[in-house]
Amino acid sequence: MSSTLKKYVLWFAQEHVDFRQAEIASLLRIWNIQMETPADHNPERPFWVVGLQNDEAARKLASRSMSLRCIFELWAHSNEGLANFHQALRQHIETNAKSLATHFEANKSFKITVETYNKHFSQREKVTKIETMQYLPVEGPVNLKTPDVHYWYIEFWGLDPMDVPEQPYDVLFGRWVADGKRDMINEISLKTRKFIGNTSMDPQLSLLMANQGLVDSGHLVFDPFAGSGSLLVAAAKFGAYVAGADIDYMIVHGKSKPTRVNQKVREKDESIYANLQQYGCGGLFVDVLIADFSRSIWADSIVFDSIITDPPYGIREATERIEFKTQRRATAMTEDAVHYPSTSPYQLCQMYKDLLQFSARHLKLGGRLVCWFPMLRKDADSDVLPRHKCLQLVANSEQPLSGYSSRRLLTYEKVSDSEADLGAFEMPTTVVENFRERYFTQLAEDNGTRKERRLELREVGRKEAKKRGKQQQPDGKWRFPQDAPDA
Repeated sequence: MSSTLKKYVLWFAQEHVDFRQAEIASLLRIWNIQMETPADHNPERPFWVVGLQNDEAARKLASRSMSLRCIFELWAHSNEGLANFHQALRQHIETNAKSLATHFEANKSFKITVETYNKHFSQREKVTKIETMQYLPVEGPVNLKTPDVHYWYIEFWGLDPMDVPEQPYDVLFGRWVADGKRDMINEISLKTRKFIGNTSMDPQLSLLMANQGLVDSGHLVFDPFAGSGSLLVAAAKFGAYVAGADIDYMIVHGKSKPTRVNQKVREKDESIYANLQQYGCGGLFVDVLIADFSRSIWADSIVFDSIITDPPYGIREATERIEFKTQRRATAMTEDAVHYPSTSPYQLCQMYKDLLQFSARHLKLGGRLVCWFPMLRKDADSDVLPRHKCLQLVANSEQPLSGYSSRRLLTYEKVSDSEADLGAFEMPTTVVENFRERYFTQLAEDNGTRKERRLELREVGRKEAKKRGKQQQPDGKWRFPQDAPDA
């Protein structure tokens, strides 16, 4: 790690682990921050030791992150035992006595917080840990609520709760610099939101998507499958102007069936615009149109800074497009009573082809498309991700949904404006074409397997009970004869 950069610890919440690296990379890009990681860097660990230029860079990084709990300046850490750690901390204080003196002044109150990961410490044990650092030259008073300087002592005991080592893998100590922006997750919680739908996006994932889309103040962000507008809310919270479209008239106008428990009828003012007003972002709402994405209504001159969307997969929400009525269908009953449905299925492979081609045409150069892509987990090693010559895949994170299915958050960046490349779309269709059918087939197979497994376990239990001399009673339970109710 470069000697010109200061060492900091990024402390992550241990959720959506696969998304944190893509989010941090995007925030570094937004703020134009340089960050270095050591050769043994493990992104799955909740504590990253990194090099940053200064506290200001750390505060900027934390100011938008949904993954970070906090950042603190690292003073010492050791994976070679507590004695080695204390030696390293003493040496750091002695070596940097002048630069650290301001934190130890008599008028500066302080607090030391002891945290552990994968191991529980009692309050008494935490106090004992603090007392081992009596050599810290602090002179100010203790303030447990609003200290001027907040120190963190952390012991990391690995990631596996079933395999806790005898000694911590790492011991870290440092000065708190900034908290992450995780309070925004509660601020736009679906529990208190004015208008939600059946598939409203989780607030944390919505904000992560906005970060990966490099959304910033004054940008124009578009969601072609807007639904109840969760992704528009997240983009607007970062200061972007938001526009959307959706084929479903009922959801866009707040006339669909309510999804909240005990709510029978929607209120008259439930709408996407009401959501933005609720969060003080009403002035950033452009519009949400009723439109079929398969038949674009947009002029070629329209350019977006980001396109952030969650297309329907045909599982919880139907994939629909407007029916093309160019000729008489063979299934019509009679020539006098021809009826065509107003919508028809929108094949998943065609939907992603339209999405990537739309993004290649309407994104600015350097703009990003962030979208979800459904997969069966057995296809994880297959080459099934959509590709386009104008778009470069820069992030690919997985969110498991069940034992057999998941979805991937794909982030593309527009790298070419060439007219010749606009139609250069590729995607193996054998896996994606029939995703819905394969999903429900796999579900049925999985349910059958689980049922068979339960029956096998019951049979094993019966045999073991008989071996031990138990008998099945009229109530179905297995007991020893002397324990039977009429014995």
